[in-house]
Amino acid sequence: MKRYLGKRILFSIFSLIVVVATVMLLVFSVINRNVIFQMDDTWNKKSNNDRIFYEYTMYSKYGYLEFTDYANFLKNKYETLYGSEYTKNADYKADKDAIQDENTYLENASVQEFIAENEAKGYKTTYVAPARAKSGKVKTGGNGYLLAVHEKSVFSRVWHYFTHLVTLETTGDVTDPALTERYIRVEKDPYSGFYALVGSGTTHKYLLYVDGRFPFIHQNFLHLNLGTSYTKYRGQEITDVIHRPVGEQIKKRSQYPAQLGTDEYVETAIDFHSLTYNYNKRTATEEKQFPDQYTTYSYNFDGLAMIENSFIIGLIATLIAYLLGLPLGIAMARHKDGLLDKIGNGYIIFIMAVPALAYIFLFATVGTTVFNLPYKFANAQVKILAYVLPTVSLALRDIGGLMKWMRRYMIDQMNSDYVKFARAEGLSEKEIYRKHISPNAMIYLVHGIPASILGCLTGAIITERVYSVPGVGNLLTTALSGHDNGIIVACTLFYTTLSLISVILGDLLLAKKDPRISLTTSKGGGR
Repeated sequence: MKRYLGKRILFSIFSLIVVVATVMLLVFSVINRNVIFQMDDTWNKKSNNDRIFYEYTMYSKYGYLEFTDYANFLKNKYETLYGSEYTKNADYKADKDAIQDENTYLENASVQEFIAENEAKGYKTTYVAPARAKSGKVKTGGNGYLLAVHEKSVFSRVWHYFTHLVTLETTGDVTDPALTERYIRVEKDPYSGFYALVGSGTTHKYLLYVDGRFPFIHQNFLHLNLGTSYTKYRGQEITDVIHRPVGEQIKKRSQYPAQLGTDEYVETAIDFHSLTYNYNKRTATEEKQFPDQYTTYSYNFDGLAMIENSFIIGLIATLIAYLLGLPLGIAMARHKDGLLDKIGNGYIIFIMAVPALAYIFLFATVGTTVFNLPYKFANAQVKILAYVLPTVSLALRDIGGLMKWMRRYMIDQMNSDYVKFARAEGLSEKEIYRKHISPNAMIYLVHGIPASILGCLTGAIITERVYSVPGVGNLLTTALSGHDNGIIVACTLFYTTLSLISVILGDLLLAKKDPRISLTTSKGGGR
């Protein structure tokens, strides 16, 4: 067993790396990277050279390249010499204006210094000449730029992605030399009443804590870095996108950290367990509210996160499918060619033949008109009722599939020799079905149970789109249409990981259920 698991896990990790690396090679080399600006309002508002500079800035932000510009070089050079008043220096002004003349800019000493310094690092110098009108006047947004650019290879991006996929916060995360006290320790949490693991020098102040939100115990020290959204959720971490609740902000009576123990309370939506280190100097207001530099925070929201919505709908649908599909399949097999079997086969043919979109809309029409159930998720006055239509719609096809396969495997087992011997021994048909045929027929279905459960985390694309469910089902399709490469890679990693885990769990469950299958190499074992 251990040898099998070891080989299976190693092979799964290798497969995962190959799949994700292949997708990254495709999206970052085959697809034109300019597509990330199709939905960028800021890019649309810029013109001429300002737009080009903005593109380089965003390419750098999303990991396509590294670059530095001449203006930043001059700032560092002259600020060191003349302090904060460097912009008034005549030499600085002359050097700054030098690149606005495309014919003589290479004669400038600072330009030559900038080029030599960056080419020594392996950067390629790119000069963007001023965009001028026919009159010779520089157009709006047409000022010249001098850039030093280092393009990142796709292979280096793949390596960086996997080597930084999982990170752990330490007391050395904060690079501020002013922070001298660094620790990780257990303290009483004033916001929950329980104990919490807190840190100083770590990115987050609260590393492990308890609150009233499911699953009640939360952590901020271990991070799964799936990447950054490029377009749809511009600049947001993908893990935050799928885990952040999608409802409205929740305000409650609380105290700022510096006001604890006093009678000063505020109505606020701030999540004080989300505090992170802020390198900027605290304002006068922040000094009254926070005792240290951990002043950056996020807010509390009601409702469920994307992944929670998808999982709840998918899990309930899966339970409904198994609770109805298996007994109905058994009943159809026991009454083969009877009325129940014919009705069941009619349902199976209908649910398998009709496109999912068609029967979902059909069921939605029945549900909204006959049972007055909410159609769109956001319009539901009673939130729990919004889950009914997508859950049942999602269960319909799975019920048909389980009915079909359970009926087939039951009929196959009915013709086996052991069934004939059981009848010869005088066992009743009820006992034969309950003790022998049904358990043996289930052997062929247990392998898919882990995949059905884990698949709930990926959401249902069509169902969630029809009912406007704020889940992860739409995430990949939205990313593909919006060229959000970060989410495409993250979804690939997520879906592939779940698929590989489900296969391993399916094998283990099948080996436990079927005595003919062994995962060991001992004598008499199977595979």
